[in-house]
Amino acid sequence: MNIKESFSEKLFEAVIILILLAICTSVLYPVLLIVSSSLSDPIAVLKGQVLLLPVNPTLLVYDMVFNNPEIWGTYGNTIIYTVVGTFVNVALTALGAYPLSRRDFYGKNIFMLLFVFTMFFSGGMIPSYLLVKNLGLLNTMWALILPGAVSTWNLIIMRTFFQSTIPVELQESAFIDGASDLTVFWKIVLPLSAPILAVMTLFYGVGHWNSWFPALLYLSDRTLYPLQIILREILIQSSTQDMSGGAISDQEMIGEGIKYATMVVATLPILCLYPFLQKYFVKGVMVGAIKG
Repeated sequence: MNIKESFSEKLFEAVIILILLAICTSVLYPVLLIVSSSLSDPIAVLKGQVLLLPVNPTLLVYDMVFNNPEIWGTYGNTIIYTVVGTFVNVALTALGAYPLSRRDFYGKNIFMLLFVFTMFFSGGMIPSYLLVKNLGLLNTMWALILPGAVSTWNLIIMRTFFQSTIPVELQESAFIDGASDLTVFWKIVLPLSAPILAVMTLFYGVGHWNSWFPALLYLSDRTLYPLQIILREILIQSSTQDMSGGAISDQEMIGEGIKYATMVVATLPILCLYPFLQKYFVKGVMVGAIKG
């Protein structure tokens, strides 16, 4: 009986390992293919010769990308939008989640109902555009930040974290000592909430970094474009050239390499950020999602 159980356990573990290997391969292969394509000869990329490793490695397309002033300008815009937007998002989400986590906050259920309502119903694209226009936010950084300043889902996660992690007795003792609500929030709640703050920073930061549709909708000045808009234009141009058929020019071959190189440049900061926030990410999501 023990032998059979041992064999079944080993078989189960082998199946799990194979499944995990298949998932890792399906996730990692597209990333490796993009990196290899960006480092390969554009002719080899167009002929489909790049499968895993770079073919005739070259840094030509990266040199063209880094020497393109428009890409550097939009890169700087994206960094500004991400940093400022993430700070505003995390600050407002924390300020909204803390009172909703308090037991003595009168009417918190009504406010939560109003917040949750926005998860299922919205005004739509045209009313949102008219609102941004009437507020005078068109062609400004705030058009990409303020309309989505608070995510209801993230607000619920942070509220649950506060409820399940911050001891009520600790807050009550601070109130007895004469601390105000703002003092408790600033000196007690926030220092004990590093995991969930890191998770929110990651969620909002990735969202701002990958965002392109609000910029397409609210910005007409190219000097304000984020990097993702330029990447979108490169991808659309490349797709149009593929559908046009006929002879392939040198410019089209270089454009194919620039497409992959721009993808790498656009995703590299996020890939570098994940390892540093991973421990907070796992802890914050599990505590905020399971307890409470």
